[in-house]
Amino acid sequence: MRVELESGFGWLWSAYAVSAYGTWIAFGAFPLIAVRVLHSPAFAVSLLGAAGLAVAAIVAVPLGPWIEHRAKRPVMIAMDLLRFLALASVPIAHLFDLLSYGQLLAVSVLSATAGIAFTAASGAYLKHLVHADRLLVANGRFEGTSWVATAAGPPLGGALVGLLGPLVTVAADAVSYLLSALGILRISGGDVVAHRDPGTKARATDLLTGWRLILQDRALRRLFLNSVTVSGLIMATSPLLAVLLLGEYHFPAWQYGLAFGLPALGGLAGARLCARLVTRHGRHRVLIVSGWLRSIFPLGLALTRPGLPGLLTVILVEALLITCMGVFNPVNATERLRRVPADHTAQVLSAWSISSRLAQATLTVIGGVLATLTSPLTAITISGALLLPTPLLLPQRRHLPEPAARTPTEAVRPGRT
Repeated sequence: MRVELESGFGWLWSAYAVSAYGTWIAFGAFPLIAVRVLHSPAFAVSLLGAAGLAVAAIVAVPLGPWIEHRAKRPVMIAMDLLRFLALASVPIAHLFDLLSYGQLLAVSVLSATAGIAFTAASGAYLKHLVHADRLLVANGRFEGTSWVATAAGPPLGGALVGLLGPLVTVAADAVSYLLSALGILRISGGDVVAHRDPGTKARATDLLTGWRLILQDRALRRLFLNSVTVSGLIMATSPLLAVLLLGEYHFPAWQYGLAFGLPALGGLAGARLCARLVTRHGRHRVLIVSGWLRSIFPLGLALTRPGLPGLLTVILVEALLITCMGVFNPVNATERLRRVPADHTAQVLSAWSISSRLAQATLTVIGGVLATLTSPLTAITISGALLLPTPLLLPQRRHLPEPAARTPTEAVRPGRT
């Protein structure tokens, strides 16, 4: 039995899918270009990711209130088109031998800023589009799609890099955002806009509304602190793994893609099981167990070595981690949407994304410094050790009471969407 979701969700889901596939086909493209094309050192590769995240987060601070008081679909379309133009400039510049490290930084900033705005607008629109009882199902489908794209994208991207070079994958990513914009354009029906009182003027303090709402809700605050910390520590290892596997251990590009693509099938399995696990064991138990497990497995990357044993180690560790993330992420995303006020959803999601990007940027720079002073493997090991206590930040059971049982008339209907 599948759950029927509201009209328009299919196009939103399709738009998400095509951009997710483009993103994962181009997985690691910028670090790869920096290493292989521009011959950048480890710190410069880490800075490439960190600077884009940090500057984008600062630029995006006023976007939350701006998005909140505008129709969400036009915002999503505009952000997709902006990312298309920014990414398309990279292969064009390379074609004319004009590509530079500075351009990669600029494109990284523009893409990350547009990504924050798109996430805020799409989250607010999803809450408007899908009934609260079906948000877990909708988020589970997004999560599953993301992991399928993760499984298929990097190996395909690695093959394309091996045959045609990393610039081709960036071009494919650019086209995916154009297709995403066309998909969102096909959605019909109403939109969601938080109307401002005509007599109310915008104030500087409105910029902090998202953070204020997060901190006022105890469960939301704990989810926020856990998510920001965990995502920052995990993402900080991404450029370090690129340097370790591609630079020091000389893995072929296709093996590098396989090491992150194959484990994503575990994420699909986790996303498919998520709703059943919540029905059987409750939201809190699923959140806690999957949250603890996803904090333990990354430490296994400390065992990464050259050759086939190292490749198998990365695949196993990433598979265990991603399976837990596939279970955890839909519950976390659904709880977040349920707890935020409908007229402030974009601001909360914007504040959440900005904080996550700043944490990722900070920890990525720190990781790059540690890798320079020691080695990439040592920095990856330290990140894994710091993840171990992060589940202590998750909400306690009393913060997430289980919802009352629904009456038969409230149950979702079977369907084909």
